[in-house]
Amino acid sequence: MKSSPTHFFFKHNSMLLRLLIFILGICSINRSNLCCDQLFATPSSFSVIQSSLKQLKIEGYFSFKNFDHVAKDFGNRYHFLPSAVLYPKSVSDISSTLKHIFDMGTTTDLTVAARGHGHSLEGQAQAYRGVVISMESLRAPAMRFHHAGELPFIDVSAGELWINILHESLKLGLTPKSWTDYLHLTVGGTLSNAGISGQAFKHGPQINNVYQLEVVTGKGEVITCSKEQNADLFYGVLGGLGQFGIITRARIALQPAPKKVKWIRVLYSDFSTFSNDQEQLISSKDSFDYVEGFVIINRTGLLNNWRSTFNPKDPLLARKFSSEGKVLYCLEVAKYFNPEETPNTDQNIDVLLSKLNYIEFTLFQSEVSYVEFLDRVHVSEMKLQEKGLWDVPHPWLNLLIPKSRIHDFAQEVFGKILTDTSHGPILIYPVNKSKWIKGTSMVTPEEDVMYLIAFLSSAMPSSTGKDGLEHILYKNKKILNFCNKAHIGMKQYLPHYTTQEDWKVHFGPRWETFARRKSTYDPLSILAPGHRIFERASLLQQQ
Repeated sequence: MKSSPTHFFFKHNSMLLRLLIFILGICSINRSNLCCDQLFATPSSFSVIQSSLKQLKIEGYFSFKNFDHVAKDFGNRYHFLPSAVLYPKSVSDISSTLKHIFDMGTTTDLTVAARGHGHSLEGQAQAYRGVVISMESLRAPAMRFHHAGELPFIDVSAGELWINILHESLKLGLTPKSWTDYLHLTVGGTLSNAGISGQAFKHGPQINNVYQLEVVTGKGEVITCSKEQNADLFYGVLGGLGQFGIITRARIALQPAPKKVKWIRVLYSDFSTFSNDQEQLISSKDSFDYVEGFVIINRTGLLNNWRSTFNPKDPLLARKFSSEGKVLYCLEVAKYFNPEETPNTDQNIDVLLSKLNYIEFTLFQSEVSYVEFLDRVHVSEMKLQEKGLWDVPHPWLNLLIPKSRIHDFAQEVFGKILTDTSHGPILIYPVNKSKWIKGTSMVTPEEDVMYLIAFLSSAMPSSTGKDGLEHILYKNKKILNFCNKAHIGMKQYLPHYTTQEDWKVHFGPRWETFARRKSTYDPLSILAPGHRIFERASLLQQQ
């Protein structure tokens, strides 16, 4: 491809621009209203990219303006403006775009990021001066259910939201087996990470419940893969952070759906008792269908706040219970059932609860529909949106801690590093890794049982106090430093690192396989630049 004078000038001066951007900080934190693109982007550089992409014959369309929405995500801390946004109508639109960029080879630094519902935390679905693919525009193929045999499943576009799959599958009396706590996410987005929730101890994460995928690699190839066909790509893409290909279709396992849910919360004041009960529940053959928990530090009027949703078993004692100044642990469980099974379900729940050692008068219970339970976080989202508290920075930290070190972690973090939970919930629950398929790109601690701990903080804009972004980030760093110094054996879930060396440590002995898959399926490192794992291959690296 013959370079124009404009292209030549931009290409050979981009290193200087990169240096200047690095010095000034290319991550425009939400407090700044000025993105680095506004400082350094030139009309000529954009025009070269635009004219190249306009040559493509696609069913959807490219947009070369109004990028603000794709330069923002749920984390609301990183804002990278792309050069173009692709709104695909077909898989061939994605394939043609990637093949075009791949064929340009090292003459361009153009990268591509697939963006689902924009729920990334650290700019992972953004592509600085590259191309962002709006996956929610890809609705082909339409949902197709197969429920004639013993293993029902659904074929669905990777741009579809899980909440939509839930509603459509329930019309047939079916449901996916494993979920995330928040359902307004795309299929491709969660499968590129793992998809972990309170059902994971029973069914594994969402990546454990996929029969087949369609993937567009960094070369633009469209490949169908499964455990039996193109297995290396199949396992690599699951939990692969979008590094080897863009998932465009998934075949997801289904099972018969319940109609109702018994939703229960109980409290503990002792962490050992709490964790022992959680571990007992996930190891039992006859258990609840969902097991999670959360940490409560110095919260006033906790039980009274639950009354709008839950009914206390002992209202009088619950009203007198004080949570202020204490570190408490809440076990949250759920049992799925159909109305005609209510007596047996109640009896079964009583037996399960009788084996637990919670504070007796802190038992709270609610009965809701299956949809209400699974979509519970969306209710909180709408309330926060009404108060203007949803689109704030979310400096979340998600960790996987091996069972053998969970007590050391809890002793140092809960009540010492963290003195309250007013900035957002702290989830904590164990999962049994023996239920997970092996060979995916998902990285976990070595032990069979591990705890997911999610610090789901929200930072108040412009605040310099304890609810401000800098303070929360400082606390996160203290937690990570403790894990490293104490050799906890922690692995990050939804990981974020800034150097390849850190990524190598994260993957450990599996780095070689991860890097090999990258060179096989995305040799120019075009895909998913927001993770900052591999540098885009370009002429600048060869000179």
